[in-house]
Amino acid sequence: MQEAIREYVEREEARESFKQEALRSWQAFRNDGLHLTGEEVDDWLSAWGKPGETDMPKCHD
Repeated sequence: MQEAIREYVEREEARESFKQEALRSWQAFRNDGLHLTGEEVDDWLSAWGKPGETDMPKCHD
């Protein structure tokens, strides 16, 4: 039972951390309007570990 409680607490802490990061990201976007599209991120991630791999694209308006 202690293990189940520990796992639950860890999941909830991870969920809260993710939520807080999302809120910070949303606030940053509202402040400066800089962003990446889903397609830009997907293309970048798809290139990981392949020839021609690039750094993260720059955020833009």
